[in-house]
This record gives sequence, structure tokens and C-alpha cells, in this order.
Amino acid sequence: MNPVPTLTLAQLATRDAAGFVAALDGIYEHSPWIAERAFARRPAGGHTSLAGLKQALAEVVRTATLDEQLGLIRAHPELAGKAMVDHSLTAESSNEQSKAGLTHCTPEEFKQLQQLNVDYNARFGWPFILAVRGPRGLGLSRQQIIDTFARRLLGHPEVERAECLRNIHRIAEIRLNDRFGVRPALGEQVWDWAESLARFSDPGFAEQGQLTVTYLTEAHRATAAQLMTWMRQCGFDEVALDAVGNVVGVYHGDAPDAPRLLTGSHYDTVRNGGKYDGRLGILVPMACVRELHQQGRRLPCGIEVIGFAEEEGQRYGATFLGSSALTGHFDPAWLDQRDTDGISMRDAMLQAGLPGTMAAIEALRRDPSRYLGFVEVHIEQGPVLTELDLPLGIVTSINGSVRYVGEVRGLASHAGTTPMDRRRDAAAAVAELILFVEQRAAAIPDAVGTVGQLQVPAGSINVIPGRCLFSLDLRATTNEARDQLDQEVRSALEAIAERRGVSVQLQRTMSVAAAPSAAAWQLRWEAAVQSLGLPVHRMPSGAGHDAMKLHEVMPQAMLFQRGLNLGISHNPLESVTTDDTELCVQAFLALLEGLSTP
Repeated sequence: MNPVPTLTLAQLATRDAAGFVAALDGIYEHSPWIAERAFARRPAGGHTSLAGLKQALAEVVRTATLDEQLGLIRAHPELAGKAMVDHSLTAESSNEQSKAGLTHCTPEEFKQLQQLNVDYNARFGWPFILAVRGPRGLGLSRQQIIDTFARRLLGHPEVERAECLRNIHRIAEIRLNDRFGVRPALGEQVWDWAESLARFSDPGFAEQGQLTVTYLTEAHRATAAQLMTWMRQCGFDEVALDAVGNVVGVYHGDAPDAPRLLTGSHYDTVRNGGKYDGRLGILVPMACVRELHQQGRRLPCGIEVIGFAEEEGQRYGATFLGSSALTGHFDPAWLDQRDTDGISMRDAMLQAGLPGTMAAIEALRRDPSRYLGFVEVHIEQGPVLTELDLPLGIVTSINGSVRYVGEVRGLASHAGTTPMDRRRDAAAAVAELILFVEQRAAAIPDAVGTVGQLQVPAGSINVIPGRCLFSLDLRATTNEARDQLDQEVRSALEAIAERRGVSVQLQRTMSVAAAPSAAAWQLRWEAAVQSLGLPVHRMPSGAGHDAMKLHEVMPQAMLFQRGLNLGISHNPLESVTTDDTELCVQAFLALLEGLSTP
């Protein structure tokens, strides 16, 4: 059931400045200046959506002075602190700490929290802020609160200050939901689905409470079966498992042969990964189909949702396996690849009840003329949206990338007896390369460069490194920018090697073209976001996605959803709120609605 509303946007629009501030009293703890400034900046006629109001309030805080931001943080009480003990919390804070069970701490838990409060205040000079009702709104467990407290105690002060403000916005969001009688039911459904799917995990990880689902394992097959069950419950007309293990759900349009919109993402995970990478892009359109089915509605186009069986390349040396089958680019050599247990991909397919033949796989190729295009929803996997206090972002392009593995050879010699001007230090050469990559990539718009692996074989504390192994990952929004960065980095490496008297071997291991969003589909996403009363933020995708494979045969465009915990992904801390997910579903529904009108 939805909370009982005590306020509506229509009522708020009629209030003068004093009435506006009074109506939002208690949303931000002891800080009426936020509502005052939001009133001064509000659009003519007032805010058209609660999401727009939330974003406007967050923008006031984001543009406030450092002293004002610190004042807002310090206006909040400690968790399980003196104010809770002597019952002097505001009604809102008392309700939240009670829902998280902080009023029923064991003596040991209370002692832990008190010590954490002392240590945190000593380190940062302000109270620890956590939205204890959590991403689902039902309340975090006391152990989750303690674990988060301990983790964030180790953070950098600037990072932690920003994280406190984000948690304050989440607290305010939940309070606004209660006041306006709003419940993000669609977001809750997607969140619950994702939570339920996470119970399937590969052996060795499941026992440690970690999520790992690699291609065609028992956990992978169980995940696929669960998705198929839910798709049938949602009202899909056709649900099937194809020859590579993709889960395929079709919701017909007005006519069964109507052209289709293709969408989806992957359901495999990295090792010890998160619950939303890939899976969000399957569950969000599933929720949309469920809505259409419950309303008895059909669109002029059909909707085909694909849960791609593999994208991460964790079990075999093949990435985008699921989407490659749809584009006709499945490499036959993949079938003979073997995992660490010596099981070939072909045998794994046969064990899973799949045909394991190229004939069956080639039959999966889609005819692009039957499709309007491909759209994908994905968790951002980065910090941009969360730093801007924006729930959604429009992807302009998926970065093209090139990867290398390399080795620099110098001369291993005694660290004490070799003068500095006579050294051939392989590691120092790579260190210089790292700094060049960092500086040059930063100078090219929307380009990134990373040396992620670094190894000195047989290294010793008193020996100058004679060998250094390294990796190199270069990405940019266009092939031209990627190639420019690539050429400059390789030229710099040659110059470094020449000057330092070392030799270099460099092997290219991957080259992927950039995938710019189709203009028409990007505009549809932008219109969908604007319809929610939110500003449009355009951004590139630095990570690869199934959409970049579909880009090879049909127009594509992506929508990003903000992640929690600094936007971290491929990590157990990967998380989203039900409110952001509600907006994501609503944006997808708005995009579909746009397809149903001329």
C-alpha cells in the first residue's frame, strides 16, 4: 500500500515562499535554506513531477558553499548516539533509526557504534550519515550499518563528505515519498527480482555469500530458468531458451508479424560481482511488458527482450558470446575453447541440453529489417551520475578501445652498486609510460587510458628490475580519438625505450570500434527522461556492452541508471535505489509510448 499523502504537487505549487518552506519542513534536517532556494529557482507553475522536485533540492545543496554543506551534515544526529538515547531526535530521524533496529541494539552492537562514532568524528569532524532505510526503503540491518560505517571510516575526507551529502539526499527522498504518498512499486519489483536472482551463484562463491554466475554452470542455468518463469508470469507471448543459452521473451505487437523493438542485456556476472550489471537491462523491460499486459495493451511494434547468456568472458576466452550469435558473428573456434577444468564450450553446451552445433547457432542470426532497433538499460558503472545527483543519463557513444600486453626488458643489476646514470630500469620505463598515458588521455575529450597490470618477474628489493610486464587499455568515444591516443602512446613508449636504453615488445590483444548512439533513438531516450521532469545529461559509456555488438547490424542507444556507493560496479557494493529504478522503468515506458504515437 502507498503511504497516506499529506501533500500534493498541485498544493505545493499554490504556496508562497513561507508556505513552500513550511510544507517541506523536516525533509532536510534543520536546514530550511534548501527549500527557500529551491522556491526561488522553481519553474513557473511549480514542479511537474516529484522527481523534478527532488532533483531541484539536490541541486541547491550541490551548488551551496562548503560551509553550508558541512552545516547540513552537522545538523544530523549520530547513529545510535546521544540524541537517540535521550529521545531528542526529530520525529523523522527517530522513525528511520527505529526502522533500522538501532533502538534495539545489543550491548555489543551499541558499543561498536559508539566507538565508530568517536573514531569517525575524530577523523572527519562531522557525524557519519547513512540512509538507514536503505535502497529498498525497508531498513538496513544493524550489521549492514556497522559494516558500512567501518568501510567508510577509511575513506578520503572529500569523498566521504560527498557520500554523506548523497545519503542525506536519499533520506530526503524517502521522506518526500512518505509526505507525497508515493511508493516506487515498479522499482521495488525490479529490485526484488534482482535480489532473488542473486541467490544463484557458482560453487566456491555461493558459500562465501558472493555472486558469481559464469557461462552454463548450474547457477547460470538456474538463473535462466528463473527469468523464463518470470517472463511467462509477466505476460510474454513467447518465452524460450535459444541455442547459446540466451533467454528470449517476445511480447507481440498489434499484429504477430509487426516489427519489433529489441532490448535486453546479459545475466552472467564477473567473479564476486554485483546484482545489477547486465541484469537491470533485462528486468526493467520485463517490468514494462508486465505493465502493458496488465493494461491489456499492445503496441504497433512487438517487444523482444533478450537475457544474453554471456558477455563477461569469465569461463571462456569469448566475450559477447550471446549477442554475437544474434548478429551472426559467433566464432566457430569458440566451441573448442576449454575452461580451467578442461571442459570445451561445445561439451558444456551439450551438458546443458543445448545443440552445440554451428548450424543451430547460425540459425539465431536476426534479420535487421524486422527490427526497429536495439535499446539497452544499464547501471552506469561509474561515478558521473552520482556526483551530479542525477538518476538517469543518456549514452551518446560506447567507447572504442584497444588493448595491449607488453614487456620492457632492461638490465637487472645491483641496486647498491649501479650508479643512477648507468641504469636500465625496466619498471621505471613503464612507470614513465603510465604517467604519459594518464596525462595524454586526460587531454583528449572523453578518452581514458589505463595500465591495469604491472609485474616485475623475479623482482627483489635490492635488484634493479630487468623485466617489467604490463597491460595497456586505451578508450575513446570515436575511433579517430582512440587511434590518435593509441599512436601517441606507442610513439611515447618507443621514445622512452630509446632514451632509457631498454627494449619493448607490445602485442595487441583487442581492438573494438566505437559505437555511437543512433541519433533518432538517443532523442527518444532524451524525450523520455524529460517527460519525467528531469534534466537531460548526455555522456559516453567507457565500458563495453551488448549494445555495441547489436550496433553492427541495427541502430542502438542506451540509457544509464545511477549506481550507489560511488557508482562502483563489478563489485558486491554495486547497488541501486528503488526510486531510481522506478524512474528507469518509467523512462522505458515513456519511450514505448512514443513508439505507439505517430
